[in-house]
Amino acid sequence: MSAPAQAGFGKVLKEWIFTCDHKRVGILYLIGSLAAFLVAGLMAMLIRVELSSVGPTLTANPGTYNVWLYFHGAAMILGFQIPALTGFLANYLIPLQIGAKDVAFPRLNALSLWLFWMGIVLALLTFVIPDPPDFMWTAYPPYSIISSGNTAFYTFTVLIMGFASIAGGVNLITTIIYMRAPGMTWSKLNMFVWCTFAAFIVQLIFVPVLGTAVTMLTFDKYLGTTFFSPGSGGDVLLYQNLFWFYSHPAVYVILLPFLGIVFDVVATFARNRVFNYKAAVYGAIAVALMSGEVWIHHLYASGMPDWIRIGMMISTILISVPVGVMMISLVGTLYRGAIDFKSPMLWALGCMFLFLIGGLTGIPNAMSAIDLHIHDTHFVVAHFHYVMAVAGTFAVMAGVTYLFPKMFGKMCNEGISKLGFVVTFIGANVTFFSMFFVGLQGMPRRYFDYQQFPQFQGLNQLITVGAFIMALGFLIVLISWIHALVAGKKAVDNPWGSRSLEWTTSTPPGPGNWAEVPDCTNFDPYGYGSNK
Repeated sequence: MSAPAQAGFGKVLKEWIFTCDHKRVGILYLIGSLAAFLVAGLMAMLIRVELSSVGPTLTANPGTYNVWLYFHGAAMILGFQIPALTGFLANYLIPLQIGAKDVAFPRLNALSLWLFWMGIVLALLTFVIPDPPDFMWTAYPPYSIISSGNTAFYTFTVLIMGFASIAGGVNLITTIIYMRAPGMTWSKLNMFVWCTFAAFIVQLIFVPVLGTAVTMLTFDKYLGTTFFSPGSGGDVLLYQNLFWFYSHPAVYVILLPFLGIVFDVVATFARNRVFNYKAAVYGAIAVALMSGEVWIHHLYASGMPDWIRIGMMISTILISVPVGVMMISLVGTLYRGAIDFKSPMLWALGCMFLFLIGGLTGIPNAMSAIDLHIHDTHFVVAHFHYVMAVAGTFAVMAGVTYLFPKMFGKMCNEGISKLGFVVTFIGANVTFFSMFFVGLQGMPRRYFDYQQFPQFQGLNQLITVGAFIMALGFLIVLISWIHALVAGKKAVDNPWGSRSLEWTTSTPPGPGNWAEVPDCTNFDPYGYGSNK
């Protein structure tokens, strides 16, 4: 009896490996991004244990600590958040939400997936090769040029991930423009579709800039060019400008899709229309248009002329206006809603709270006079974890929990799911809110040790405790997913009572999504009634 079962498993495995179905591609993106999240999270725990006390704790080698920092930053951003939002959620949801049977270029989609997986495998080889990168995910010269760390390895990994994101962006932009179902006009698109569409445009414009920067870096180190060598007419600030010219727009590549999925979850569980839908759409477009005009706020302390600092300070503050419009729209969607506090809604509300804290603390960071004093302290670490890292992760958790019954036909246990959310939410706030205080007192970021600042040990121990609480919360979430796959209740086609198009097909959706392409003439993804 074992041979047929083995053959059956082999056939299923082959179908998944060679799949061009956007839903399976999305799920494989999810698996890869969660693998990156797991290892990057382990690096974060090593960092926090090392910083929990003055003096060497886990290692006496600062190079080892730098490798942890490198992998944590690179894997969390390039391996987890961007692929989870623009790979998993976009691939799985967009064709379903616009009434398409698949994406425009299914084979290109599969190529994008396996390029991403190649990047994941390459990144994991960090712990195998004898000369792992030790220059953080930013890879600033001159250290990345004179370091013994493998700069070419870093560059190749970034380029592979970049090619994957470009292929995915071209595919899904084309899908949204040309493959909408009859009657699915632009004014009927879900907020997630609009936000992801804007994010992909940003991605296509700025990813080549990062690819160019890291390639020039490799040329400097191995081929003898001098792009970033001041002694030979180069400039290290050229790299920083190129790097942040991509990397700050990358924040919006994460921000826009995660706000988009939060919009859809909040509208579903508040049983309410998206408040001021058109303003929210215009806000997403405005963020995309302004995203390339704010990168200098990462370089306030690097010798920029004052007139550039002032100009970028103004543009950084201005970009908070369309983001604020989107947040007002989210809060307005809750107004007079019949709110159902299911676990996806809790994750979405948690994301809104965390993002609000991150956004409000970003305003002082935008002001050059203040930022010059808190630059490169733990205050900045706390800010970007609130505004992007943890808020984005909560949005991913909301999306996975929301789509879990559609993907697998099983319901998560609400008790376990809610417990996972509560523990994670407490841990996240203990960790990162404490960082604001230690940062304001002057605790530098990226320091291997802080023997010159022994007064910070108490707060660092509290931060480490919070990190362990957060890790426990994510473990409970993982247990809830495994429990649902093994023993979860069978899901009906539309367990949340959503009006969105993806819930009108079978659970899980079959090949082609629908037997016939749906007519969306009278369709409204948020047709729950009017806000008053």
